[in-house]
Amino acid sequence: MTTARPEPAQRPDPRPADAPELRLSVWPTAQRDARSQRRGRYLSESTAHPAKMLPAIAATAIRRYTKLGDLVADPMCGIGTTLVEAVHLGRDGLGIEYEDRWAGLAAANVAHARRQGAAGNAEVIRGDARLLPGLLPPGTAGQATLVVTSPPYGPSVHGQVKAEQRRGAEGGVRKYDNRYGHDPANLAHQGLDELLAGFTAILSGCAVLLRPGGLAVVTARPWRQHGELVDLPAAVIAAGARAGLVPVARCVALLAGLRSGRLIARPSFFQLDNLRRARAKGQPWHLIVHEDVLIFRNPPFPGSSGELRQARPGPPPAHVAGGQGQRAA
Repeated sequence: MTTARPEPAQRPDPRPADAPELRLSVWPTAQRDARSQRRGRYLSESTAHPAKMLPAIAATAIRRYTKLGDLVADPMCGIGTTLVEAVHLGRDGLGIEYEDRWAGLAAANVAHARRQGAAGNAEVIRGDARLLPGLLPPGTAGQATLVVTSPPYGPSVHGQVKAEQRRGAEGGVRKYDNRYGHDPANLAHQGLDELLAGFTAILSGCAVLLRPGGLAVVTARPWRQHGELVDLPAAVIAAGARAGLVPVARCVALLAGLRSGRLIARPSFFQLDNLRRARAKGQPWHLIVHEDVLIFRNPPFPGSSGELRQARPGPPPAHVAGGQGQRAA
């Protein structure tokens, strides 16, 4: 499903004219908690997604690295956080999502943003981003200024919990909304090696989608698997380099608030539970209160822009083998 695309109109820049352009290595993206950032801006069904990007992280990247009217893409768009923040900031968006449920919700969140007065337009395509070049609408290859995305995390950090107050066997803690879907081919359900291989393929597709010199911003955080820390950010840097993108910066997006120079942590139940269990065993674990923001640049092609337009092949038809790749309804 494609959101309505009205005639182009003059788009006011949402940033105050006197707002300073702060080039910080630390992004204070959690001054408001995640629920407050999404309240009213996203449909209530969005809370069911197990691993949502913090809206302020996407908005910070979009403000910092794009201008009005630019195309911003997310090849693993989930509930459409990147797209929603892009259209609210007067940019256009393109999202790819593997799961039908989330693709439909992403499109609905974009439509919700449009009803709220967002000036940008966005499109959501249902398909496998590992085959990204074959999903791109005609004329889209080489047009995106920015990609903002994130790989799936380990299952230990997914989902929500409900504490039952009853005593006995029926009490305790119940976990829910902790799966992306039930398709075993979903990248989120693969082992670490398969996840990284798939994400490398996705980043290779992003190199086709991005304009020469365009940026890819990937958020990633380490997680623990069987007690061992998985350094996902370092693995993502290596994946980007294998995909032909050039790592240019590594920033920190805070998941904790800043108050008078102190961090106000907002950990999930799973983080606290794992931390308490580890410390009870004498292991010096600490809360992770940030995401790494890994920034890659798409290398420029040699020659002039005119030579580039002649040399770059046109995009293939927007479809995926096996009949996937329909636009989200």
